[in-house]
Amino acid sequence: MQELRLIKCILTCVSLAFPLVGYSDLTADSLEEIGRALFFDTSLSVNRSQACATCHSPEFAFTDPRNNASGRAVSLGFDGKLMGDRNTPTISYAVFSPEFFLNDDEHYVGGQFLDGRTHDLIEQAQEPFLNPVEMGMPTKESVVERLQENPAYVSSFKKRFGDDIFENTDQAYRAMAESIAEFEKSEFFSPFDSRYDRYLRGEYEMTDLEELGKTLFFSQQFTNCNICHQLKRTPHSEGETFSNYQYHNIGVPVNKAARAVNGVDASYVDQGLSSNPNVNDQRQAGKFKVPTLRNVAVTSPYMHNGVFSDLKTVVLFYNKFNSNNAKRQINPETGKQWEKPEVAETVALSELEKGPALDDRRIDALVAFMKTLTDKRYEHLLE
Repeated sequence: MQELRLIKCILTCVSLAFPLVGYSDLTADSLEEIGRALFFDTSLSVNRSQACATCHSPEFAFTDPRNNASGRAVSLGFDGKLMGDRNTPTISYAVFSPEFFLNDDEHYVGGQFLDGRTHDLIEQAQEPFLNPVEMGMPTKESVVERLQENPAYVSSFKKRFGDDIFENTDQAYRAMAESIAEFEKSEFFSPFDSRYDRYLRGEYEMTDLEELGKTLFFSQQFTNCNICHQLKRTPHSEGETFSNYQYHNIGVPVNKAARAVNGVDASYVDQGLSSNPNVNDQRQAGKFKVPTLRNVAVTSPYMHNGVFSDLKTVVLFYNKFNSNNAKRQINPETGKQWEKPEVAETVALSELEKGPALDDRRIDALVAFMKTLTDKRYEHLLE
């Protein structure tokens, strides 16, 4: 049954360019199957042009593959003109981010979106439909009306949620989000079948460069990558998502190219976590959630604003902090010095400045190791 569902999803991916209004083949009443249909349905945007899968394409590790004037740094909205100000993160493995909370060490953890403003996947799934820069629907009522245009949705919702589900707009809207969230919890989003996973199962032998990168990644003597990018207590544990889901300011500069085309004032400062309505603490300004490194090699551009295009650039950016590394002060993508942080006051220098400067081979080794975190079905995207 699971294989059949995966085949259905893959076939749907292939047909993303075509409107999915109608979805008359939806006969199942499981949340996952309802969510699958909703995820690919363009009729739920104001001009019936955009689905969840438009910005989170399963063919591209659930990121947005569409080129635009920002160079894919940010995504286009429903009208093909409006743009956001943050990069579209992958939603692969998103289910493993815990509900948003403040831990005993006074660190915020988890939630969805880059600033954690929704507690879980169900809350997250409710936002894009009503976002004027994304799917542009004016109200929950308008979304629920679109749902009821489709007899298959009406039938499936009533089977799963009760005959009176559409009598309450809020309940129907949440039911839609619950269904999408259930689909996002499925193995289709989190297969754990990368070369690294196969290595842990004894099914893959790493190259020398990959092995060196793995050693460096988990070594706090040479790097401190795993301080933020390790969820499990012990290294090399199965099911590792390579994020502790905490929030940090790592000194990312403004993406001036994106700001030049997305209509956001050049002087605007993205406050990150401190703009989360559940936080409202200026000490959290400029902090963003640590992303999973699953599929990182095929989900460029990078950082919360898509300011860097290449994964090696990201490693070099981190390495510029190591031991006051004079050699790494030039951004290879611009040929100029790294730009200043968007929010300088809260940069996590105590974490970033640990470890020695890395030579070119060790930089390449870290990149090689991170490539091993690519799901099997995306390995063809690596080169």
